[in-house]
Amino acid sequence: MQEFFSQENKCLSAALRWAAQQKLPRLEAQMLLLHCLGRSPQDRAWLLTHDDECLTATQAANFQALCQRRLQGEPMAYLTGEKEFFGLPLQVDKRVLDPRPDTETLGEWALELLPPASPARVADLGTGSGAIALAIQSQRPQASVTAVDASAAALEVASANAQRLQLPVQCVQSSWLEQVQGRFDLIVSNPPYIREDDPHLPALHHEPRQALTSGADGLEDIRRIATQAPAHLEAGGWLLLEHGWNQAEAVQGILQAAGFQAITSRRDLGGQWRCTGGMVWGSTQVPIQP
Repeated sequence: MQEFFSQENKCLSAALRWAAQQKLPRLEAQMLLLHCLGRSPQDRAWLLTHDDECLTATQAANFQALCQRRLQGEPMAYLTGEKEFFGLPLQVDKRVLDPRPDTETLGEWALELLPPASPARVADLGTGSGAIALAIQSQRPQASVTAVDASAAALEVASANAQRLQLPVQCVQSSWLEQVQGRFDLIVSNPPYIREDDPHLPALHHEPRQALTSGADGLEDIRRIATQAPAHLEAGGWLLLEHGWNQAEAVQGILQAAGFQAITSRRDLGGQWRCTGGMVWGSTQVPIQP
């Protein structure tokens, strides 16, 4: 790869022209350049008004290295160390999945089930960066939110995000609900749901595989969660699950077999069936309305 910074012209516009020659999308190149300059990702207009400013040799080398990694498929969130989710600036690295916009569908559904002033107890299983747990806590400050993950490394990321954002989310290390105490009004999860032989997996090799795949059909972890959840839900409580675009019918069947009622699915931003949820019924409590 030709090094643009070896040329006499080291200005910002030259850096972006070089990135375009490498077939890197302009927006991504701008975000990486701003990151190397220590500026906010919102400063794209600043790049236009300062395009004749020069990069230092270190900045130029860092920019080229980041562009190379991006061209090899590494997520932008890992390159910049940050990803916005529900308006929250989350710190993200290779210990956790890169939060996807489609997962906001799960967060929005959860918030619909939680009245603003409700002191409800919520568990987010497989929390990763803490994206869903922190989004719920930020929008429902009266709720008591527990972020659960089997990975100690992932919980380090989630805990750091909670502390930096000053959100009182409790972090618990557990394989789904096995080591979790108490009962909840709502359990949400974006678990692994990709088949182990899925042909798209090579494109995701930068992300932790254990957070992506779940058995031959991609549904092993969803089955475990559905089996464990009823004993941890209050009467009238809900379990909400994210899943693959073609798994809604199968997940509905799993929830039905586990005794859930009022089972329904939601579409994501692209119109695909992305989330499925169900309620546990009991005569002692009026259920949360979907």
